[in-house]
Formats: sequence, structure tokens, C-alpha cells
Amino acid sequence: MARMRLMIGRRFIGNLVISRVGGGMELSHLDVVGTVRRLQANQEATVGAIAEELRVDPSRSSRIVADLVRRGLLKREVSQEDARRAIVVITPVGHDLLKKADEVKRDTIRDIVADWPAEDVERFAELYDRFICGFDRRRQQFEIESQVRTEGEE
Repeated sequence: MARMRLMIGRRFIGNLVISRVGGGMELSHLDVVGTVRRLQANQEATVGAIAEELRVDPSRSSRIVADLVRRGLLKREVSQEDARRAIVVITPVGHDLLKKADEVKRDTIRDIVADWPAEDVERFAELYDRFICGFDRRRQQFEIESQVRTEGEE
């Protein structure tokens, strides 16, 4: 687990994506575009929602979004739910970036398991998915518990 944490902490795959995509991209750019993709699956992506999801200050989120708008990866639109609110959407260029990032991730995983028997790959995929789902449930539970504790202290 410690080695995995170190590799994740060093952002190995994210840095690999950056090296392949180029264009002066930063890890924070990948984080924001990926976050917009995840948010759009369930809600409108706002600068505030992006900041909350990434656990960064809203002003930092706003600066990164502005940079990504200038680069043509994101664009701002008016919310269909509340016309006073601006939302962030991914442009075709942003979708191309995500597609390339996904390809790099898949290729990296494919290279890692290339010499594994097919049964091991299938079993790993099942177990990994189960692990990630459980991890996410635990994270959500922790956030709820933390919020309850914080509200109880007020």
C-alpha cells in the first residue's frame, strides 16, 4: 500500500499524460477537465462545484477554469436551471484531451498486465472495481460523519 500511495502521490499516470499531450498542460488542468466530466454526469458544473470537488479555494478553481477557457478546453455557458448562474462545459478540444488521457491510462494498464494470464486480468478488474466502489462509499461516509461532527461542535 505504501508503494501505491507513493506512486499515486507522485501522480505517475497524470504526469505521463502531460508528457504525451504536451501544450504546456499542468496536472491541475487535467484535474479540472476530468472533474467537469464527472460533475456533468449528475449536475451542472460550476466553478464552486469544481472547487468543492477538488477541495481547492474557489478563486483557484476560477483561475484554472479561466486558463482552460483561454486554451479552448472549456467554455462558460448560462445555466438552464438558473440563468443567473454560469456553468462550465467541455469543448470538443477538451473532449479530445480526455480521450487522449484515457488512452494513455488504458495503454499504461495494458502494458502493466501484458504478461498476466487472461483470468488474472479479469479477476483483477473485478476486484479493483469492487475496491474502488467500496473506497468511494467509505469516503462518502467519512465526509458525512465529518460534517455531522462539525455541525455538532457549532
